[in-house]
Amino acid sequence: MHKIAVALFFTLQIGFAADDAGFTPLFDGKTLTGWKLVGGHGPGYIVRDNKIVCPADGGGNLFTEKEYGNFVFRFEFVLTAGANNGIGIRAPYEGDAAYQGMEIQILDDGDPVYTGKIRPEQYHGSVYDVIPARTGFRKPVGEWNEEEIMADGRRIKVTLNGVIILDANLDIVKEPKVLAHHPGLARTSGHVGFLGHGSLVQFRNIRIKALP
Repeated sequence: MHKIAVALFFTLQIGFAADDAGFTPLFDGKTLTGWKLVGGHGPGYIVRDNKIVCPADGGGNLFTEKEYGNFVFRFEFVLTAGANNGIGIRAPYEGDAAYQGMEIQILDDGDPVYTGKIRPEQYHGSVYDVIPARTGFRKPVGEWNEEEIMADGRRIKVTLNGVIILDANLDIVKEPKVLAHHPGLARTSGHVGFLGHGSLVQFRNIRIKALP
C-alpha cells in the first residue's frame, strides 16, 4: 500500500508539473520584485505567507513590469464577502485599465450587495463591461479558486476551476459606443495585473506562459 501511495504521489506531481510546462512564476513568494504599483492607496498590496494580498484598506493597480501580448496567465484567488478586484490584461500604466486595456472581473457576484445592481458583463470572469461570462462555477467565499486567462490574438478564454466560463473573439463587439468606450480592446500587448477596489482579496501560484 505504501508503494502504491508513493507511486500515485509522484504521478500526480509529474502530471501537475507537465501541465505547467513552459510557465514562468511571476511571484517569488517574498517580495513584489517584477511588479509596479500604480495609483495605490493605503498600504497598496502586501506579501504575506507566500501570497499577494490586497488589503481592505489598500489596493490600486499592481502590474507586471513586463508587457505581454499573447499569453496564458494562471493564478489562484480567495475572496471575502462582497470582494471586488480584477485582472488587467494588455493594459497600459496610464488610465483606467478596464477601458484603456481590458479587465477580467474578479467579484463575489453572489453577495447580496450586488443583487439587482450589476449587469451580466460585470459578473466574475467577464471581460468587464463588454462580454459576459458563465456563472455558477466560483467556489464559496473563503475557498481557493483556480483560474486561467488566455489571450491569443483576438481570442480571450477564461477557465475557472476547470470550467470554461468565457471563450470569445473580441471582434464580435461591433457597437460603436462600446468600442469608443473601450479603446483597449484594440491593444495587442500591455501589462498584466491586479486591479484592487478596496476589499480583501488574496492571490497565489501566479505564473504565465508567453504564446507566439
